[in-house]
Amino acid sequence: MGGKKISKTKEIQVKGIDVEIMNINSQKYISLTDIAKKKNPEEPRFVVINWLRNRNTIEFLGIWELIHNKNFNRVGFDTIRLESGLNSFTISPSKWIKETNARGIFTKSGRYNSGTYAHEDIALEFASWISAEFKLYFIKEFRRLKEDENSRLKLEWNIKRQLTKINYRIHTDAIKNNLIPKKISKFQEKQIYASEADVLNVALFGITAKEWRKDNPDDKGNIRDYANVSQLVCLSNLENLNSLFIKEGMNQHNRLIKLNSIAISQMRILVDNKTVKQLEKKND
Repeated sequence: MGGKKISKTKEIQVKGIDVEIMNINSQKYISLTDIAKKKNPEEPRFVVINWLRNRNTIEFLGIWELIHNKNFNRVGFDTIRLESGLNSFTISPSKWIKETNARGIFTKSGRYNSGTYAHEDIALEFASWISAEFKLYFIKEFRRLKEDENSRLKLEWNIKRQLTKINYRIHTDAIKNNLIPKKISKFQEKQIYASEADVLNVALFGITAKEWRKDNPDDKGNIRDYANVSQLVCLSNLENLNSLFIKEGMNQHNRLIKLNSIAISQMRILVDNKTVKQLEKKND
């Protein structure tokens, strides 16, 4: 797994066994070494090696790699598959990786979190091999971890949504302090607020709030209520920048051009951002 990006490590407890979980390239990889301690707490690596010696295991791993790994070495896999099942056959995780260019399993050495790790699909198969009971408890705890993560993602979404609203208040305060003349009517105040809100709408969405309502008569709320995560993040940034431009005395025409250029640049980055894509997927 060349170029793997390890973002976080977590831990779940299954039947008294602490099992380490890593996020690698946005995928969960689980310590087979930890799971193997259920059978042999002293030498768990031998449990993993014995599992790999099984022909059914090799077949399963090969199918997983063929589905998920375009760089899988099929020639190396065929060689190993032909030898598997023989009494003399033995293979280590590192040899499997070296001979097949596998990505479903990887080994980690060092003082912390060392051992053999596998993609969650493979780890579940290994847990099943350990025991049916252990597999069921493993599924229960792993599902609980995922539910916790989903809850945190939803919380992040709500925080971003609220941040956008707060920034809008900051934005309107900047308008009031820097654009609104003294002693004007409430109607004039509202007209100026609406105009500045539409500067951001046009810069980001290419349409004013009034135009959006005309094009979407059956939809409730406003254009911003239908924004995706990328647009909300960008909108939050534009609100702060617009407030700064207002304080600097930049006229509305120049601000619109500048904000639109910034929106285009930021959206090009955000639409390909993996973290933003995950947030959008969780909130579909």
